[in-house]
Amino acid sequence: MTPSMLACLSSSEKLELLQLLEEKERRKKQNLLANYSPYAKQREFHAAGKGYRERLFMAGNQLGKTLSGAAEAAMHLTGRYPDWWQGRRWDRAITMLAGSESYELTRDGVQRLMVGPPLSEEDWGTGYIPKAAIADTTRRAGVSGTLDSVTVRHVSGGLSTLLFKAYEQGRGKWQANTVDYVWFDEEPPEDVYLEGITRTNATQGSIAVTFTPLKGMSTVVARFIMPGDDPGAKYRTVVTMTIDDAEHYTPEEREKIIAAYPAHEREARTKGVPSLGSGRIFPVSEESIKVDPFEIPKHWVQIGGLDFGWDHPFGAVGCAWDRDADVFYVTKVYREREATPIIHAAALKPWGAWLPWSWPHDGLQHDKGSGEQLATQYRAQGLNMLPERATFDDGTNGVEAGLSDMLQRMQTGRWKVFSTCGEWFEEMRLYHRKDGKVVKERDDVISASRYALMMKRFAKVKAAAAAWKFSERKVI
Repeated sequence: MTPSMLACLSSSEKLELLQLLEEKERRKKQNLLANYSPYAKQREFHAAGKGYRERLFMAGNQLGKTLSGAAEAAMHLTGRYPDWWQGRRWDRAITMLAGSESYELTRDGVQRLMVGPPLSEEDWGTGYIPKAAIADTTRRAGVSGTLDSVTVRHVSGGLSTLLFKAYEQGRGKWQANTVDYVWFDEEPPEDVYLEGITRTNATQGSIAVTFTPLKGMSTVVARFIMPGDDPGAKYRTVVTMTIDDAEHYTPEEREKIIAAYPAHEREARTKGVPSLGSGRIFPVSEESIKVDPFEIPKHWVQIGGLDFGWDHPFGAVGCAWDRDADVFYVTKVYREREATPIIHAAALKPWGAWLPWSWPHDGLQHDKGSGEQLATQYRAQGLNMLPERATFDDGTNGVEAGLSDMLQRMQTGRWKVFSTCGEWFEEMRLYHRKDGKVVKERDDVISASRYALMMKRFAKVKAAAAAWKFSERKVI
């Protein structure tokens, strides 16, 4: 309504309009869930609930991890799912456990976002559980404003139950009847986490974890990030959200926030990256190697790198080498698990049939089904595979030598990665040593880029590459 239209109203009409606006604002405050609009990374976390029993949303401080955890919890408790929802759904009332490190933190974090300000009962219903859906609450004695449970009306007609917990109680206090959903806000101790899983066994329920990884590579973090040969790994996933994914910050605000933290906490608090201390293999900042994508000059040579995998992902990178300045660029990445050579090759051939591909020694292994070497299978699918496995100029292929070359290039400005290569930076953040040895997990595109670097002498200019044939060279 324009000022001129407002001026034409009588006093009673203005009062009625004011009352209507106040009622509109009240209803909006009491149905916060209806206005939840997540960022891309938050949507990714929500969608993963349909395919994975355990999910970790690892994010920096104040990026919306607890908010997204609360919004999803409210959806499951009420059955009110938005049209864009792609995650798991419950068409019945459920039982849920939710908590944090202490009752005070649970009250000020989880409870506040779910129900409303803890010390203002008249405002209960202004959290993500709509006021109209709150059927009852019970208080916890001993901590002011703390709730023990909330009974929530589900759209099916049933009543859901939300039970608030705290890690400080220990594992025993998380023992409850069978539940459908457990939400851990902030990193739980391992025994508490495992007890949460146990509570959902009978229902095949879901576990959601949202935290900033300030405790480094703890057992709970490692469960998701470095699962090794754990057969349960296929039921878990992790989504990482950095300050660059938070659209509510301007570039200037991001810069100020990052600068405010001490160096040893900076990546954990702004990028959701576990602190790995001196164990990090590439102890350089992402900003020092990240560049915006640009069109590759025609005279630069290019090469691809492959890292074979099945249960651990298959990784591939496209790279360009500015020979004049001796700067090596990672320009494209691809990572996929449990797919055949046909699928991988189909995804990579659009990068260019001329592009030469470097590959590791396990490409000489024979497939148990076909009996063919892996490298031969990819060559048959149309990839321009180099005739020899990846080696340095002197014929060696040591991992440490390759990593040293990569690190020296990073430190001297001769290794760059396009900002669009998100998977590459994900792996870089977690790539580390344990007891002096490289942890060979979640390193698929990094390994592929190392193979490409080792064989850069075979990189080709795009225009001239089509004439290059490897078929006449001996394959070993």
